[in-house]
Amino acid sequence: MAAILLDADGVFHVSGEPVAGGADAVRRLRADGHRIRFVTNNTTRARATLAEELRAMGIELDDEELQTTPRAAAQTLAGRRVLALTMHAIVGELEGIELVGEDAEAVLIGGADETPETNLVFSYMNLARAFHELEAGAQLYSLHKNRWWQTKNGPLLDAGVFVAGLEYAAETDAIVLGKPSTPYFEAALKALDAEPSLTWMVGDDIEADIGGAVAHGMKSILVRGIISSIAQLPDWLEEHL
Repeated sequence: MAAILLDADGVFHVSGEPVAGGADAVRRLRADGHRIRFVTNNTTRARATLAEELRAMGIELDDEELQTTPRAAAQTLAGRRVLALTMHAIVGELEGIELVGEDAEAVLIGGADETPETNLVFSYMNLARAFHELEAGAQLYSLHKNRWWQTKNGPLLDAGVFVAGLEYAAETDAIVLGKPSTPYFEAALKALDAEPSLTWMVGDDIEADIGGAVAHGMKSILVRGIISSIAQLPDWLEEHL
């Protein structure tokens, strides 16, 4: 049996609306003996909230099976002074980080969502403040660097554009903490005690999910590519494993 990493946004739901057959697919994968871990670049809600939302869709999972980028940031940046441009809902996940408005050692960029809060978090003044801190020597981190994410109205611009803008202005490179970074995928493999060559990444993002998996020696399945929906995954695996 295989180890399977499952993305959430765009795979099990789109703009919060469940994808038909997702819950049944997870039940079948577990019944077939596959080891499962949910790996998301969602940066707008706490892990407990995300897990509860998935359970409300009928998907069986424990909170510990859901790997998120804010918790990766908390581990990486513990004890440091950080200017964080993130959604308020994940501030509680950044435990151990000293959140500051100036004299930062690091700048952390989170992700966008479909609410007006995005306009506040990534305002010109906030981005200019972040640029000032980078010019003063702070290091740039991003929870992810996604170009877009899938919504019910089609692809929507994500915060990767702000990360790229700060990289350009400050002539620096951001350290990405979520997919497709090596530490993020290594943590997922360790949690499942899995070898990369025996692990499948299932997602809808060609760069963060598919490109990241391939770069780390895993197999990959593109939703709305190789399969049209997560509902087809169990049958597809039965045919190809």
